Amino acid sequence: MLYAILCYNDEKQVFSWTKEQDDAVMNRLHVVHERLGREGKMGPSLRLEATNTASTLVKGHQPPLVVDGPFAETKEALLGFYVVDVATKDEALAIAKDLEKANPGAGAYEVRPIRLFLPGNQAA
Repeated sequence: MLYAILCYNDEKQVFSWTKEQDDAVMNRLHVVHERLGREGKMGPSLRLEATNTASTLVKGHQPPLVVDGPFAETKEALLGFYVVDVATKDEALAIAKDLEKANPGAGAYEVRPIRLFLPGNQAA
């Protein structure tokens, strides 16, 4: 089953890292990524740009309402996500724990089952 692991973090902290600090975190995360790849569990993983580059379409408005920035009601910002292919939610949570060890600090990893949707084809 596919799970999304949404990565929330303190944006000011992450974007204030020096290149060396950022490289160190990415190297630690790379160890987790490589293991998941060897196990056939690693799907797409993305690091998002800063929230000041975001726009949000707010649903339920006519005409459509587009606002600058993210619209999540959280202190931390969604800075990236993973898609992993594992048998259980507990396994996805274990991966989130590995990611947290590699990239500690304020924030959270939200784990959610997802469905892959392709036009004309939907898989659970």
